[in-house]
Amino acid sequence: MKLMFASDIHGSLPATERMLERFAQSGAQWLIVLGDLLYHGPRNALPEGYAPAAVAEALNAQASRIIAVRGNCDSEVDQMLLKFPITAPWQQVLTGYQRLFLTHGHLFGPDNLPALAAGDVLVSGHTHIPVAEKRGEVIYFNPGSVSIPKGDFVASYGMLEDDYLRVLALNDQQVIAQVAINP
Repeated sequence: MKLMFASDIHGSLPATERMLERFAQSGAQWLIVLGDLLYHGPRNALPEGYAPAAVAEALNAQASRIIAVRGNCDSEVDQMLLKFPITAPWQQVLTGYQRLFLTHGHLFGPDNLPALAAGDVLVSGHTHIPVAEKRGEVIYFNPGSVSIPKGDFVASYGMLEDDYLRVLALNDQQVIAQVAINP
């Protein structure tokens, strides 16, 4: 199974277009979007190329291949523009080895864990800071932000491929962080 992860688009059309190019090139079966799709939020500056309606249109072209969760900046009004569901606070994907618990990160996160079994992966966004590491018996994965990176990181996304979760730079695909997920 090959999956791509993106989070915190915040209405940036150039970031969405780059992300969708990477998705097309990746060969991933699914694009998992971890919330904050269209709105920039009250604490963030407007991202480059802020165009929420155009972002919705671009994402809708891949609607049948997107799994999404709701971020703290997403609303029912946003859902009206999108052809795939975004209002679930969490989702789960089962791999051959473990469960990926998908959430934005404002309800569940490293400081407020859902019930996870040994080897499960908490996949979240929200902080805009990439993470790929094992802590105790749980793996933590955050692909960072495709539009408004924080913590001196570059815009990034994530990939699950060949038993590794990797965070990759959006522009040059350099590996920022990675963790093995096989048992």
